[in-house]
Amino acid sequence: MQAKPRKSHWGILALPMAAFLATSAPAQAEVAVESSVLGDYAISLHLHPFLAPQELEILRLIAADQQYLSLFIPQEKGFSALAVSPDEGFVKDGAPVPSAVALGGLPDAATAAQNAIAACQKAAASKAPCVVILDVAPK
Repeated sequence: MQAKPRKSHWGILALPMAAFLATSAPAQAEVAVESSVLGDYAISLHLHPFLAPQELEILRLIAADQQYLSLFIPQEKGFSALAVSPDEGFVKDGAPVPSAVALGGLPDAATAAQNAIAACQKAAASKAPCVVILDVAPK
């Protein structure tokens, strides 16, 4: 006696779920990326248009110097990401804004980005979706 194939109800949910995900996830615009290598790490600086020249200068310094990088991302293993709110930026009055969140020591780039963005969103005064401006990956 052959077993009858089980019907799945996932097909019924697929279209509404796809529509929900398409409308609930903010679209991220493509931005230029500057890539560099620092020791055992590959670093990507995402050049979002809201970043001021002073902020880009600081981010480039962080990406080029292990000592500065360790101030923002102290974990030396795993993947890391730095996320900010576009409305709040990265630096104000010479210091990182409270919503600028750097997390490290994570198992992969996607987890690092998701966790940094979620922590940024919690800390941000603005409701604008946070974005990753710097990510670090082991080579």
